[in-house]
Amino acid sequence: MSTQPSNRFVDPEPWTDETDISAPERSEMDAPAWLLTWRKFRRHKLALISGIFLLTCYLILPIAGFIAPYTPNERSAEYLYAPPQSINLWHEGSWVGPYVYPITAKADLEQYRWTYTTDKATPMPLEFFCKGRVYNLFGFIPSDTHLVCAPKGATIFLWGSDRLGRDVFSRILYGAQLSLTVGIIGITVSFLLGITFGAMAGYFGGRTDWIVNRAIEILRSLPELPLWLALSAAVPSNWGPVAVFFIISIILGILDWPGLARAVRSKFLSLREEEYVKAAEMMGAKPGRVIRRHLLPNFMSHLIASATLSIPAMILGETALSFLGLGLRAPAVSWGVMLNDAQNLASIEIYWWTAIPMLPIIVVVLAFNFLGDGLRASLDPYKS
Repeated sequence: MSTQPSNRFVDPEPWTDETDISAPERSEMDAPAWLLTWRKFRRHKLALISGIFLLTCYLILPIAGFIAPYTPNERSAEYLYAPPQSINLWHEGSWVGPYVYPITAKADLEQYRWTYTTDKATPMPLEFFCKGRVYNLFGFIPSDTHLVCAPKGATIFLWGSDRLGRDVFSRILYGAQLSLTVGIIGITVSFLLGITFGAMAGYFGGRTDWIVNRAIEILRSLPELPLWLALSAAVPSNWGPVAVFFIISIILGILDWPGLARAVRSKFLSLREEEYVKAAEMMGAKPGRVIRRHLLPNFMSHLIASATLSIPAMILGETALSFLGLGLRAPAVSWGVMLNDAQNLASIEIYWWTAIPMLPIIVVVLAFNFLGDGLRASLDPYKS
């Protein structure tokens, strides 16, 4: 047998300063956790689309007044229950640009309803970046510039008008400012209470754990809807819309924290026995630091998923209270307030577009649920 060394694994190329000795590309298992989570989340197409949709909705909120053709309580007395109008581009084969046809209202005394006739011989081009009623841009900057306005002598009711001649589309945009914000404020209150009490119960145990658990059990044993109604009915009727809005948000947050507190408690009970927690305690770390720096970061991914799944419940809670007349009230505009105006089933049967405010509620709640499912499935990046 030959004793000559084999050259099979020897690089025949000589060593030079230009030789590439860069490290190999980082493998999938060595990537940071956030990158693995993002790679898995973007494969969840429905959750990704929902996230983009919700991000777009929240970015539109500060400039809703600019996009809306009308202000939320702007009335057109001559166009009560006007049907949805379409925006057209071509008229009799020629390009006109975005335009609408003028409509004329007529009272049908036999059927007791409003009927409208459309003048399709007179296209009326829309006006862009035009002057209209004053609104607050970003909530505090007065402005009267709108993205689009109806030409003089015409209207632009994309989703029709209600019983007072108010544009449904504009009111839905303004209503989103309250209906979508109530979930953010409510979940903030819920998380502050849930994380605080859950962390105290799970980390300290003993009497603290017993007291927090009894409080959770008492709150969870109370019927939710009657409790909502009782607390909302206690709000003074002479309070302004802004005060009622914040009170409703706080009420929703206070009633939602027990479930989160129980989840935080169970997680902390298992994590507090880990070696890194014991090491931090032996080095003199105070309980607050141990909770903030060592325990919560290991639980943050679950909290993010819980938030996205809890916000829809807040939105539906506000909608239910406002629909029953115990939440936000006019002149405040929210999706629940708009549905409260559409309680007459006979009117909905004739003027079906007054029920359109249900659609954004359904779409937004579904988007939050899809986003939450995608985040929850992506929290374990190493799981296929």
